[in-house]
Amino acid sequence: MSVTLTPSSHQLFVDLAADAPNWSGTPLVGGNTSMDAQLRGNLSDLVKKHLVKVFRQDGFTWVRFTEGGRTYAAEHGIDLSW
Repeated sequence: MSVTLTPSSHQLFVDLAADAPNWSGTPLVGGNTSMDAQLRGNLSDLVKKHLVKVFRQDGFTWVRFTEGGRTYAAEHGIDLSW
């Protein structure tokens, strides 16, 4: 998979992936990872590049990894197979 991310977007992806097991695979935006205006832009970048989907439920925003996100993770040594 050929996806190019800025260092900040890549780090956000890694942080969300690391936090995902704490949320049954679907991390809370701003849960255990910091989130500010710049990082929200990075999150939008991850959505635009089809690595994650974002959805709202019960007033919270959550991240779900797409198949492309799982592929990107595997290419970078991140295990999202749980």
